[in-house]
Parts: sequence; structure tokens; C-alpha cells
Amino acid sequence: MKYIEIPHFSHPQHKLKFEYTEIPFKCDGCKEVGIGSRYKCNTCDYDLHMHCGIPSATITHPFYTKCSFQFLARPPGNIPRYCNACEKDITGFLYHCKSCGFDLHPCCAKLPMMLDDGEVKLFLYRKVSAACHRCGRKGRSWSYRSTCKKYNLHVACVKEMLVESWHEIYFGSNHGKNGGCGNNNGNKSLETRIPSLKGTLQSYHRKSSKGKVQKCCEMAGLALQFVISAVLGDPTTLIAGVVGSLMSK
Repeated sequence: MKYIEIPHFSHPQHKLKFEYTEIPFKCDGCKEVGIGSRYKCNTCDYDLHMHCGIPSATITHPFYTKCSFQFLARPPGNIPRYCNACEKDITGFLYHCKSCGFDLHPCCAKLPMMLDDGEVKLFLYRKVSAACHRCGRKGRSWSYRSTCKKYNLHVACVKEMLVESWHEIYFGSNHGKNGGCGNNNGNKSLETRIPSLKGTLQSYHRKSSKGKVQKCCEMAGLALQFVISAVLGDPTTLIAGVVGSLMSK
């Protein structure tokens, strides 16, 4: 459900307004990267994913049928916690199962079980036996896999690609959120290239013919766009096109 304007417990000073952005942002709730739909305080440069702005009090997930996940503003206890979907650290908002101890980032918890743009269908799996196109390893985190079973991408690997590309943007000295309020000078630098899988795939398929390699790269690149869009919290065709343009720069 989408509202034009919302109050939020994490930012009581001002209401947050819904907006759509093609520039990547860092969510102040879960501390993860986002793009597309968000709730924003323009006064304080405070951003939330849709899933963090309007969370569900409790959720269930098809991968953990015996679990009930509760939304929390911060990780419970004093030990470091990681997301069971992407294996990345949890430092902000999360869904936590008290009985099992499982944790999920809000966007990971809401990842679509299927991504479909009319040409490529990708299904979310908890574990797959095939190697990931990005890292070449099996198992690891949740994965999106194509219907033809040729394209497999770990959710963790997609996040690593984003971190590799944008680490300096979010942790560099010029980003506005280091100063608290108002500075948006870092936005232009956010328009950076998301690393492409082209080189990885060409190496992965070096024994194939040139034509097959090119087609594989094109299809996997399209798949990657949609997986990145989903991980960023807005798995739409429009956002996938924006991600594709960033990848091609």
C-alpha cells in the first residue's frame, strides 16, 4: 500500500513524502541501498525504502514455514547479526524470528518469488545446486534462477556488486548524510556504473561460440537488471531499465 505522506517513528521531526527517484540512495532505516520508490524528508535528507516506511508488524516466508518474523527497529541482543537471505550484516531495521533466530533485511524479506518482464522469468530459491554466474560458487545465499536454469545469481553477489560500485559514495567524506541534514551534493556521483557481468560471463562461457557467448551475456545482463531492481526494493520494469542504463555507462 502506498501513501503520499506518512509519519514514521524513526523520524518524528517531520512527515515523509512518497517520491520516485532514478538515483540510488541509502535507506536510513535498514542502512541498505535503494532505488525507485521511497519515502523522503527533504528537510533532513532522510530516506526510507517503501518496505521500511510501511513495514508489516509480523510476516511469514515460504522458505521458513515454521517461523514468524517480527519487525524490529534494531538487531536484538549484543552479538552481530546477518541476513539469512543475502548473508550481509544487519545494522538497522530487520525482521527477526525469536524462536529460530533467523533475520532478514526488510527488502530481502519482501523479495518477489518470481521476476517476469515478458522475456525472462527468474525464480527465487533458498538454495540451488548450480554455480552462480558472478562468483562461480554453488550454494551460499538465496538465488534467482531462470526458467531455463542457465542463469543463476546469488542475492549476496548482487549486493556485493553494488557495494563495490558505490562504497565510496556512501562512506566518502562528501556524502550529505555524514553531515546529518540537507547536503545533496553527492547525488551526481551516485550516477555511477553498476559493474556488468559481461566479462565474468565471457570467461564463464569461454568454450562456447562467440554468438552463444554474446546471447548469454545479453540474457544474463537482462536478468541481472531485474535482480538488482528487486534487491534495491523496487522490482519494476521501469527501474530495471534505469539499472540497465547505469550498467551500460
